Amino acid sequence: MRLFPAGLLLTIALGCSVSSRPPTQAWALVIHGGAGVIERASMSAADESAYRQALSTALDAGAKVLREGGASLDAVEATIRIMEDDPLFNAGRGAVFSAVGRNELDASIMDGATLNAGAVASVTRTRHPIALARAVMEKSPHVMLVGEGADAFAVQHGLEQVDPSFFFVERRWRELEKALKERGEPIPARPAGAPSPEAQSFQGSESLPEFGTVGAVALDLHGNIAAGTSTGGTTAKRWGRVGDSPIIGAGTYASNKSCAVSATGAGEFFIRLTIAREICALVQYEDYGVQKAADEIIQKRLTDFKGTGGVIVVSPRGEIAWSFNSPGMYRAKVSSATSPTIAIFKDEP
Repeated sequence: MRLFPAGLLLTIALGCSVSSRPPTQAWALVIHGGAGVIERASMSAADESAYRQALSTALDAGAKVLREGGASLDAVEATIRIMEDDPLFNAGRGAVFSAVGRNELDASIMDGATLNAGAVASVTRTRHPIALARAVMEKSPHVMLVGEGADAFAVQHGLEQVDPSFFFVERRWRELEKALKERGEPIPARPAGAPSPEAQSFQGSESLPEFGTVGAVALDLHGNIAAGTSTGGTTAKRWGRVGDSPIIGAGTYASNKSCAVSATGAGEFFIRLTIAREICALVQYEDYGVQKAADEIIQKRLTDFKGTGGVIVVSPRGEIAWSFNSPGMYRAKVSSATSPTIAIFKDEP
């Protein structure tokens, strides 16, 4: 006769899986809006206020989902959708331009409970790339779709499509012109349907994050965590360049056995160091706390590798961390036990 542990027999009798989790009565949310050369001296009071309000609005959207018992995946998507629609951030409407004068959008999302993940790259017509990444995760057998195929999949599943001019932001076009002039390369024609230079007011500070990716990590009341990241990439990128944001394990990772991570930074470094997964591995296998793990990877390994950027992290126990080696990172956090914190500069907690 085969003997089973009493706990396992009870689990089987109740018809529950061994991995099912009871409600934790705790939730947490951390978000970022890009890292880079963001300094007090070069940011006006009005621009600082605008960024803080934008972070607060996104944080509130995700917190509402969690507070009402919603899933961490829903909170991550809700938060990032807000930031994708805000021209202050380099994601969705506000994304930077490639060298050919096009907004090419990347995003990814991951479910810590199942390790399911979805990602898209070089999307040009889907309003919310994060929603498309989730659709890839939940409605396809794949993890990543790119380019026209990804947009076609979005159409098939009823996700909102927009004319590419929807993503146009004047300050991003100015960035492209400046970058191409510095490289001695031709400036492409202004995109069809784009407003005239005078029609769109300048939006945001001259002190822009060098890596303006947006992201969110969340813990819900059932103890499940999730992570998501969305970006327009880097200004004047060429040849269909894709960074770390849609790469599972580099820019995004989540597992209930460790933590959830979303990254922002110089993508090529984050890909080579598999930043997000390395942080989770330290938590899972070396018993690091999330702050220690984040600092080990960002302040030591990434810095030693001459890379720049940052991460946000949350664990299934509600531990929260962020770490970055740049002068600033747009960031915010809130939990069931703490009030919202909005921060931008290096000297803020």
